[in-house]
Amino acid sequence: AEYERAPEQVLSTPDDLTAALFAPGAAAFAHVAEHVGDDGEPEIAGFALWFRNFSTWTGRHGVYLEDLYVRPELRGHGYGRSLLAELARICVERGYQRLEWSVLDWNTPSIEFYRALGARPMDEWTTFRLDGEGLEKLGRS
Repeated sequence: AEYERAPEQVLSTPDDLTAALFAPGAAAFAHVAEHVGDDGEPEIAGFALWFRNFSTWTGRHGVYLEDLYVRPELRGHGYGRSLLAELARICVERGYQRLEWSVLDWNTPSIEFYRALGARPMDEWTTFRLDGEGLEKLGRS
């Protein structure tokens, strides 16, 4: 959230994430990359948090990557690529047709990284979000 310049928008708590990832019937998943520190002890380098989606166009599930994070001091060491490669492997292994995510327009380093992996922007699509008051109003109508 700090990197995306919106830390004040975070509402989730550690308990929320624990429930989402580890409760019975969990629908969100995470992969963690480890880095061995100078002291020889493993530490978390980054993570990918994702969930399955579905395409009526392909008739298949896919993966939606909600968050990809690598600690700033460990960026450029291949952890982000490894996390994305693992999600791609899951897609291939399970017959999922797509691995998708969103990136902020100003995030040039990430956009260049994703393009270098072969990802392409879906310029003809606009993401919409219904939340807050609009969500409440429609949900109660």
